Amino acid sequence: MQRVNLDRIESLALAALINCGTAPQNAKPLAEATRITEAQGIASHGLAYIPIYCQHVQCGKVDGDAEPQISAPRTAAFRVDAANGFAHPAIQLGFEQLIPAAREYGIALLNIDRSYNCGVLGVHTGALANAGLIGFGTTNAPASIAPSGGMKAVVGTNPWSLALPGSSGFLIDQSASVIAKSEIMKAKRESRMIPDTWALDPSGEPTNDPEIALTGSMAPSGGYKGVNQALMVELLAAALSGANLGIQASPFSGTAGGPPGTGQCFIAINPDINEGFAQQVEVLSASITDQGARLPGLNRRDRMRQAEVDGVPVNPDVLQAVASLAVRD
Repeated sequence: MQRVNLDRIESLALAALINCGTAPQNAKPLAEATRITEAQGIASHGLAYIPIYCQHVQCGKVDGDAEPQISAPRTAAFRVDAANGFAHPAIQLGFEQLIPAAREYGIALLNIDRSYNCGVLGVHTGALANAGLIGFGTTNAPASIAPSGGMKAVVGTNPWSLALPGSSGFLIDQSASVIAKSEIMKAKRESRMIPDTWALDPSGEPTNDPEIALTGSMAPSGGYKGVNQALMVELLAAALSGANLGIQASPFSGTAGGPPGTGQCFIAINPDINEGFAQQVEVLSASITDQGARLPGLNRRDRMRQAEVDGVPVNPDVLQAVASLAVRD
């Protein structure tokens, strides 16, 4: 592994995205998110995804020049049409209205349709927390999880995330599957086997071969409970926003199909509706950490602080692939 500072990670991501045909204003929030993702230690969603993003711009899965449009169906409910572009600039545009509305009205909703892979969901809910709000977010994905008792995938890994304001670093960010699909894609790229608890082959049997796993389905976390989480996300991020359902969306990997057209849903809540909220969070957090247990999100926060000083380890092959895309012909 090669240690790289965060400024270089962001600049390489930005240059690569622009070189492949992404408008600078669309590339910037994606490059910034790549920096945060690498700093949090989630390499599977960081620089390794930049070549995929570039490929998708070039093949037409993503419109690099898209101009997201925002509307307000209700006083504190907003909708952004991502116009088949990257999710990140659409989310950024939506947050410009969501944050002040939540501060004023106590709660506000943002739905995004005709969108794309938004990367690490906790990066976005974390931005709401940094603005002093409780941030809840969901995003749907192409179908990869079969329902309980079935074998055909109907919902995606469909993560959800909850981030709290303040210094605790409290952040929940999890998918409905045992592991994110990108981790299996990463294992395939690195030619290594996966635990047989991660995925199922096309016949519904566990497999430790990532290539076979990608032709089958993801194992839901907690059995039917994981499927139910995925369904919750599907309803909020796709059905409510008007985005494609997972069964209608093209894959996030490869070049087959047109734009995925998936969606996101964010809810921002102003915690000042209860002046004792922060104190209650402290009490709850202490009840976890005082017994030596891990507070969700704390590791990410600590890794980010360290990464600002020391940089992060990056696979040399990934670094070379992104660097080559960042250099103009």
